[in-house]
Amino acid sequence: MLRIFRQVALWEAISTIFLFFVAMPIKYVLPRFMEVPDDIRLGTVRVAGSIHGFLVVIFVVLLITCWQSYHWKFKRVVMYFAASLIPIVSFWVERDVLKIINKEKI
Repeated sequence: MLRIFRQVALWEAISTIFLFFVAMPIKYVLPRFMEVPDDIRLGTVRVAGSIHGFLVVIFVVLLITCWQSYHWKFKRVVMYFAASLIPIVSFWVERDVLKIINKEKI
């Protein structure tokens, strides 16, 4: 379960970066410098946003599941959720879960 949660946390972080720093600039910034067809301009955010939204839902479901299964403290769950909302900081969740997985191997 932790390995799946770790992978979802990583992909959720990547999707956040892609949405904020690739898709949204294509929609809002690029048209100021060149002509961009509406289907590309709007479709990029639609697709990236849908993928990101799906991953966020999976992340939250797995976060709650891990909280119950591994008896995590509420503070850890809140920290992981809050970190998932900030684009760069969300990679910390993946690193922290990796530390937990490595402790279980010993």
